[in-house]
Amino acid sequence: MPFQGRKFRNEFKYYLHTHEYVALRYKMSQILKMDDYSIDGEGYGIRSLYFDGAHDHSLYDKNNGVFNRDKYRIRIYNGSDDRITLERKSKYGDFVCKDGAALTRTEYDAILSGDADVLQGKADSLLKEFHNALVHRSYRPVVIVDYTREAYVYEFGNVRITFDKRLSAGIGTYNLFDDNLVLEEAITDPMTIMEVKYDSFLPDFIRKVVQPEGYVRSSISKYVICREINTKHFKE
Repeated sequence: MPFQGRKFRNEFKYYLHTHEYVALRYKMSQILKMDDYSIDGEGYGIRSLYFDGAHDHSLYDKNNGVFNRDKYRIRIYNGSDDRITLERKSKYGDFVCKDGAALTRTEYDAILSGDADVLQGKADSLLKEFHNALVHRSYRPVVIVDYTREAYVYEFGNVRITFDKRLSAGIGTYNLFDDNLVLEEAITDPMTIMEVKYDSFLPDFIRKVVQPEGYVRSSISKYVICREINTKHFKE
């Protein structure tokens, strides 16, 4: 769905109990290929550092169901600094849009130390807007979100069926690369988060396997869940 010059996608989220996840992942593996980022049958690791303003408006916008909202995060994969990405995830009702820009390890380290000027003069519009958020809107790191993603993809319709497992919040630091990072599991029940994402349509053969209407759709935010864990340890 084009909106204001950006392309938004459908995104729906569900909690699955372990037996539902095991059955569905087997069916998915028979009809779709795994994402190329996968390092084994479990998928790949995602670790993100989220930012919010002085008044936590990203947190409150999500909790209050604000129709149009944004979140900034810096994301890495499998614990490596080979690929560091600044992302802005925008939500518009049931539709989402994700913009990204590459960061170097030097730029990441500078941002984490409070030196936003490392982004000053960047040509990329997202980096410019993030610099403005850091300098003029008092954005700062608020939580690390860590999980394992098992993703199945289909080219037509840009379909992604993902199973996010072992969702955890980082404790004691905001450094994605801290060797001593402590992770506290955020969901203690035996549940997996399934996300169904696609552009304009979900192919019928995938819909028949996933059967999303058979699950209760939930407004799941890994960011909010991990912020709740985080507030037990960080006194602001």
